[in-house]
Order: sequence, then C-alpha cells, then structure tokens
Amino acid sequence: MRFKESEILELKRSTSELKEALIAISAILNKHQRGELYFGIKNDGTVVGQMISDKTLRDIAKTIGDHIEPEIFPVIRNVNLRGKECIHVAFHGNEAPYYAYGRAYTRVGDSNRQLSAKEVENIILEKNKDRLRWDNKVCDTANLADISSQKLKSFIKNSGLSYRNKENSLDKLGLLSKGQLFNAAVILFANNPEKYFPNAKLRRKN
Repeated sequence: MRFKESEILELKRSTSELKEALIAISAILNKHQRGELYFGIKNDGTVVGQMISDKTLRDIAKTIGDHIEPEIFPVIRNVNLRGKECIHVAFHGNEAPYYAYGRAYTRVGDSNRQLSAKEVENIILEKNKDRLRWDNKVCDTANLADISSQKLKSFIKNSGLSYRNKENSLDKLGLLSKGQLFNAAVILFANNPEKYFPNAKLRRKN
C-alpha cells in the first residue's frame, strides 16, 4: 500500500505535529465530513513509525476533544505498517463548520486553508437552509378548519393522488408538522390566505 496525502488523508511524521494534525482534521471535516490521519508516516509517504503507549492514544483523544469544536468521536488505534508502529485516526462528522483552536479551515488538495468569515457564514446557512425557508415554517394562526377542501381535493386529484381527508393529504404533500400547518399549506390551500399573509401574492407562471 502506497500512502499519499489527499483531500481526505493526512500524514504526520509524529505526534509532535499534533496541532497541525487537528487543523487538518477540521479542514477535512468541513470539506468532506470524514477522513483519515496517520502518525508515523512522512508527508511523502515514507513509513517511519513512532513510539506508542496507551498514554499516547489518550493524549491524542484528549487534545482532539479539547481543541476541535463541535465535539467529534474519532477511532484512534495503533497499527503496524511495514514492520513499524503507527497511529491511525478515523473521523467523521456532519455538524460543520468545525473549528480547530478557534478557527475554521477547509481542505484544498493536500493542504489546509483558513476559511473567511463569509465562507463560514455560507456553511452555516447551507446547513440550516431547510430551517430558514419561509414555506417550511409553521403558521401559528391557522388550523385545518381554515383549509379549503375544494382547493386541496382539486390539487390532489390533478397530482394523481387519492384524497382521504385534509390532514392525510397535507401530510402526503409534506405541508404538515405534528398537526400544524406550514406557511405553504396556508397560502396554497386556505379559504382566505390573504387573512394570514396580506402582502403575499400568487402569480401564474406562463
């Protein structure tokens, strides 16, 4: 097996480069959500090995826990490669942006680049886009009684679905959450949507 650094693989000669390793972990997580890291392999792929004890593995785990946010839970183990003892760290996470020592990075090829404030903002917005969408928010002022059965039945029929009742149909369309109407359900199917959204307008697309 030939080792070569990539966007998801980082190589470190020894744990003396632990800080740089953590930066690489955060960068890979922000770009790919998962990756691997080896201690005991030079960045040119040469396996050199290093001294390993249980404390070495504990120290790596503690340093990762102390300096990478949000918290991750890597699998850290010693491995024998070409007759030399090395350390393998496998990690994953879906809570980007990840920070190492208070800063966010991304992976570019086999190097790490610090993210700008705008780039971090974009990651956060992308992560929360479904929560931020207006049409997916619950309309607290409307309920099922405000929905027009005629409008809903017509739409369900034209969509090739079967109509059972308002709640079942809205749930099929993904317009209901725990019995509460989303804004999209109200503006599309309410008897008087302007009562709830006086400034909203629906336009027919030509």
